[in-house]
Amino acid sequence: MILYEYPLQERIRTYLRLEHLFIHLQQLLQRVDAIDHHFALATLFEILEVSTRADLKSDLLKDLDKQKHMLDSYRGNPAIAESVLDEVIHQLEQCFEALNNQSGKSGQSLTENDWLMGIRSRIVIPGGTCGFDLPSYHAWQHKPSQVRQAQLQTWAQTLDPLADTVHLLLKLLRDSGAPQKVIANGGQFQQSLPQGRTFLLLRLALDETMDLVPEISGNRLMVSVRLMRQGEENRLQAINEDVSFELALCA
Repeated sequence: MILYEYPLQERIRTYLRLEHLFIHLQQLLQRVDAIDHHFALATLFEILEVSTRADLKSDLLKDLDKQKHMLDSYRGNPAIAESVLDEVIHQLEQCFEALNNQSGKSGQSLTENDWLMGIRSRIVIPGGTCGFDLPSYHAWQHKPSQVRQAQLQTWAQTLDPLADTVHLLLKLLRDSGAPQKVIANGGQFQQSLPQGRTFLLLRLALDETMDLVPEISGNRLMVSVRLMRQGEENRLQAINEDVSFELALCA
């Protein structure tokens, strides 16, 4: 199955982008080649670009606090495993404390590093990090891989509170949705969303052997899915057959 996710709020869109970048960063940090470390830095700068949004830290802290209060209300419920509940609440409290204790925006210490910011200003220019443009960066890329990895890990660790918070909030959000089998009649599916609930994320799972791509749209009132098939030169074409897939709405 191929899993597709579609955010129904701008805040969740930002969280998903950050998660996507953090996953890439962790994969690149495991590698040893200079080219991989170059793209690790580029990914680090992309995370900084997203995380410097003025209200991001405030949104994350509010969501952590909201989740904690909601889970606290489950205490004493015989259907809830208290030990599991305590563990999740503890994780929320740890993320809140770590993020709240960081002064300023996430990654602010990195933006105060003149050497890194010099690379950041050039890396967006095609070929802007050539040796004649950034000789000190060229020299850094020739250092032993262990030295580069250690520095990259140090820089990445300043973003750990942000990464841990995003991963935890998205995990809790995903766990709130139960997948259901639905059918796209003639390749199209629409569903009105019930009043009184705010859905934040749509998750759609398609059998990869179908070779289909979903075009998803949605708002607080309705979600819509149109299934497409890739033709010549990967052009997408609408299908008109009935197809079943799994859909989960997470609130």
